[in-house]
Amino acid sequence: MLTATALGLCVLGTGACVTSATYKNKVEAAHPPIGRSVSVGTETVHVIQRGEAGPPVLMIHGASANAREFTWTLAPRLEGAYRVLMADRPGHGYSSRPEGAHDLGVQAMQMAGVLDQLAPDEKAVLVGHSFGGAVALRVALDRPDLVKGLVLLAPVTHDWGGGGQAWYNSFAAPPVVGPVFSQLLPLVGPGQLGKGIDGVFEPAPVPDNYSENSAIGLLFRPPNFRANARDVKALEDQLAAQSGRYGELEVPITVFSGSGDTVISPKLHVGELKKQVSVDLVILPHEGHMPHHGEGAAVADAIRRLASE
Repeated sequence: MLTATALGLCVLGTGACVTSATYKNKVEAAHPPIGRSVSVGTETVHVIQRGEAGPPVLMIHGASANAREFTWTLAPRLEGAYRVLMADRPGHGYSSRPEGAHDLGVQAMQMAGVLDQLAPDEKAVLVGHSFGGAVALRVALDRPDLVKGLVLLAPVTHDWGGGGQAWYNSFAAPPVVGPVFSQLLPLVGPGQLGKGIDGVFEPAPVPDNYSENSAIGLLFRPPNFRANARDVKALEDQLAAQSGRYGELEVPITVFSGSGDTVISPKLHVGELKKQVSVDLVILPHEGHMPHHGEGAAVADAIRRLASE
């Protein structure tokens, strides 16, 4: 016979599951897939394309985000002359998640598969924001035949000596506790969103309708949130191994770094990258961790330069 405590937990768990299912239906109705599903191995990658002709540009989003991050910032500046491909990373947006997707090599393989199918026999400029910068670097390391150049936006490139992890990732990432904990996210996560968005943009202002335009609400679907947590929890160890290979890079690299970035340390990440490989560094004194919004024109110009080389 169930104790009162156990019964209460069951009721709470059932209520959270109902709430998360309702939230999922509502947020997906508001932000349905607007791209195509590209088969890569046994999985699918959701890819939004803007522009039908011209050199390919593949954009890879950061943590807690999805491919819509670029649809209203960079894509409109480029779609007239380029094929802009914006991909949801594994388990984010509307991409499925293969086994071991916390591994940067697996994520890079999925992104490379997009280029193999949508831009065969061509080299693309890869644009990576934050976590997406680490994935873009890995594609350039593992599949240099696909990459013409890299434009990295506030990239995470090196391990940082521990710490700095949001507490909720420790609960959402584990295989047993994570699924239960993540069912609660639709109850509390959206209410905390504004403060978090302010932090990633500081000292720059948050663009009007940022959350809506970028469909940030998709993050709080439990599987998406768990995928994000597993990615972030594994990232430091992944970068400790990957960063030792940066000397192999032979493609031109442009990095945009906001000097006000409080999400990552530009000195640690970009500074260390510059010691290993030639980088064209653009320092933005009035930007934080989201330079492609306030400085979208400059970022688009850099993409054009690399695409034309």
